[in-house]
Amino acid sequence: MSGSAEMLAAFRELATTKQLERSDLLDLLRDGIHAALMRKYGPNVRFELNVDELQGTIEIIRLRQVVEDVEDASAQVSVEEARFIDPDFQVGDMLEEEVPFQEFGRLAVQAAKQRIIQRVREGERSRIRDEFASRVGELLSGEIQQIERGKLVLMLNKFREAEAIMPYREQNHREHFHQGDTIRAVLKRLEETPKGPRLILSRADPLFVKALFRLEVPEIQQQIVEIRAIAREVGGRTKVAVISRDDAIDPVGACVGLKGSRVQAVVNELGGERIDIVPWSPDPERFARLALAPARVAKVFSDPEAKTIQAVVDEDQLSLAIGRNGQNVRLASELTGWKIDLYSSREWLERGGEGPLFAPLPTEDESASQVPLSELAGLSPELVAILNSAGYQTLNDVLDLEREDIQRIEGMTPEAAEQLVGFLAELTDDESDGSPPKA
Repeated sequence: MSGSAEMLAAFRELATTKQLERSDLLDLLRDGIHAALMRKYGPNVRFELNVDELQGTIEIIRLRQVVEDVEDASAQVSVEEARFIDPDFQVGDMLEEEVPFQEFGRLAVQAAKQRIIQRVREGERSRIRDEFASRVGELLSGEIQQIERGKLVLMLNKFREAEAIMPYREQNHREHFHQGDTIRAVLKRLEETPKGPRLILSRADPLFVKALFRLEVPEIQQQIVEIRAIAREVGGRTKVAVISRDDAIDPVGACVGLKGSRVQAVVNELGGERIDIVPWSPDPERFARLALAPARVAKVFSDPEAKTIQAVVDEDQLSLAIGRNGQNVRLASELTGWKIDLYSSREWLERGGEGPLFAPLPTEDESASQVPLSELAGLSPELVAILNSAGYQTLNDVLDLEREDIQRIEGMTPEAAEQLVGFLAELTDDESDGSPPKA
């Protein structure tokens, strides 16, 4: 078998195993031969390639332009040298020479093969990126190929070329798997490595629970029911907050299913992890009540500035609200995004009862003095910018400044200082009449 026939056979095999089109194969073949020709003749070499697959031959024609003075030997030939081959050559003509395939030698053929294999790999990497970049949060299944220091290496059922791993921290440590087991996991992210994109899978992330509900609940697939928030402690408990876009469909009922069939399928996949499904609410107080389920909450007070909720529960509900090792209140806090402080009704009564235990709300005057400087009429944008840069943000910050303090502010100009002094003087006069400051 000739060298060219050998090379064609090797490329055909590559094309079959990597599922390449014939046109892709020829492009890769051209690239490989180009790399080998550059190595032999120089960077700007030009050539034509004729491939006869039936005969198993590859014809390579090197092209050089005929010139008076050669500046680039890889792409040009002198008119004297060209006329040794044919006396009729003129400057500007193209000299065509067949390059015997054997001249490449074993190393050149190897270089061409390497180039082709590299291109095939790059193509594979692009296909993996294109396939999975938009699939983060989806369920994938595969077989465990090996277990390396706690990390699971998987071969996906539907995309075997992709490298997929499940790091130790992304596993539920109550579960134990062996080589050859088929498992499901959620695609958490794509990670770039020197060898190409790697899929990071997880069974510990809240995304996994979300993906399982999407699989089991048609209303979530149809986007009628939406999971708005999810909080999870792996192997212990998960809280899910849901909302429905259709008033006729109960979001919690849709996720629970007939006789609990849908939620039970998710629980089984999670190895018995407890799941609380609650309605989502835009009202933080109502949402906190719902999130503390299964405990019943007697009273709720919120402090929006500190993003804190005070929840009062009866004595017999306190341990249920707290949960084992504080798990229930911790997950409720994570689900709502608010810090939740729990009080028993007795403790609440001892601390004063009837109202919230927060510090009293600011009076109208105090809240007026918290107005941002940028919202006050009478202050130019330039003055506001100088004050903001120096750390003065609200009316309260500047109310007690004397003229000397104002002049010492970094970046303060005489005109801006006068404007602020006048503004504060007018404000003080206004306040002495009992009228509110102009905002």
